[in-house]
Amino acid sequence: MKTPISWIAEKIEHWPIDRLVPYARNPRTHSEAQIAQIAASIAEFGFTNPILVGNDGVVVAGHGRLAAAQKLGLETVPVVVLDHLTPSQRRALMIADNRITENAGWDYNALQFEIEELQNEFDLDLMGFSEEDLDRILNGLNSSKSENIETFGGEKTLPLRERFIFPPFSVLNARDKLWQDRKMRWLALGIRSELGRGSGLLMKSLTSHPSFYEQKTKKEAELGRKISTAEFIEKYYEKPENAYSSGNSIFDPVLCELVYRWFCPPGGVVLDPFAGGSVRGIVAAKLGLRYFGVELRREQIEANIEQLYIVGDDEPTPVWLCGDSRNIDSICNGLEADLLFSCPPYVDLEEYSDDPRDLSTMNYSNFREAYFDIIKRACSLLKNNRFAVFVVGEVRDKRSAHGAYYNFVGDTVQAFRDAGLIYYNEAILVTVVGSLAVRVGKQFTTSRKLGKTHQNVLVFCKGDPKLATEACGDVEVDLDLEGALGEI
Repeated sequence: MKTPISWIAEKIEHWPIDRLVPYARNPRTHSEAQIAQIAASIAEFGFTNPILVGNDGVVVAGHGRLAAAQKLGLETVPVVVLDHLTPSQRRALMIADNRITENAGWDYNALQFEIEELQNEFDLDLMGFSEEDLDRILNGLNSSKSENIETFGGEKTLPLRERFIFPPFSVLNARDKLWQDRKMRWLALGIRSELGRGSGLLMKSLTSHPSFYEQKTKKEAELGRKISTAEFIEKYYEKPENAYSSGNSIFDPVLCELVYRWFCPPGGVVLDPFAGGSVRGIVAAKLGLRYFGVELRREQIEANIEQLYIVGDDEPTPVWLCGDSRNIDSICNGLEADLLFSCPPYVDLEEYSDDPRDLSTMNYSNFREAYFDIIKRACSLLKNNRFAVFVVGEVRDKRSAHGAYYNFVGDTVQAFRDAGLIYYNEAILVTVVGSLAVRVGKQFTTSRKLGKTHQNVLVFCKGDPKLATEACGDVEVDLDLEGALGEI
């Protein structure tokens, strides 16, 4: 049986604003800042919520809206006349209308999702949150670290950041301040993943950072002459820790940490068929994982080993094995990996050596054949019911007159499928812009090629994803990195 409602408003009237009278004993207060917010909201969205008044014009609900309308200089305002209430009911409604709304809460996970989608297309100041509130919401933090949040399903959970370090969405934002701060904490250990690369690669990674150009311009002004990039790097460049971008050459330690914490069992074995620099090995060690990486170039391994001072005596030492990953099954014979994790050469985007076995020296047809073979052999060393994660990005064909993509991402997916794994997750890692903002204008004007500021994080599963998830257990959350890094 439906409950009868004694009164329903039949119309909205428009009254001259000077006909309305604020209630003299209104217990609800409104600051100038809040009135300004209400005025901005009315200007953006319109007067969507009428003011409630009595026959005598005294305001029952909507004092803030009235003050905002006066601030905007409106001549008339929409009102609903409450001609059915007794004086006592009007006074009680004035309190109830404000107090009942305070009993509502927020699903911070849903709120974060909505605001993240709106932030690039709408002025968030119009929503009434302070900058501090928005920063906490966008970074997955509620108003109190220990406060539980009621979700739509009635289940109480902590905000996503307190459960998973960063929200496990399909877009991972490496430009985020908390992400960058965490990255600096990792790099402050002394990780130098760029060491062991050729000078051309090092120069490329350095010059992708805006501070490079700022320092070079300043030095030229001091010297009163132009200097070459090579001379500047050799003689004058001060390399801050954040000079190394999270692009193709330098692997992002925060992404590395998340992959380990999300997709690898505690104390598990990590196999990396394209080891490259030191970062994946060192981060694995700091998180208590046993890391085995195969790398073709001995000078790269020697550079990585020089950084082992970062690893503590109570932490497993990462192992870099020198050899061709096309023989990874024999190089790592008997190894049973809990996670297959790597960032392969991006075809010929960067040429790492002149060794004909190096995949970066090959044309794409030969590269693809060797790449598929390596993935198949590496997957044979992965335990059943375990995950594999590859970080890749599309690469343009240098030999193509049109600069068409190779479909490297699609081929990576196919290689894992051919190896018997299922394609389970995909995430986009949004990377820092760096000097792209300087270069993209000409590039887009002449060719309509978009500036690439992301990488693809592809997740595969060998066996049953539910069993693989059970093997990983709960995500270990260390928001301040105290467990892994201690005091730096």
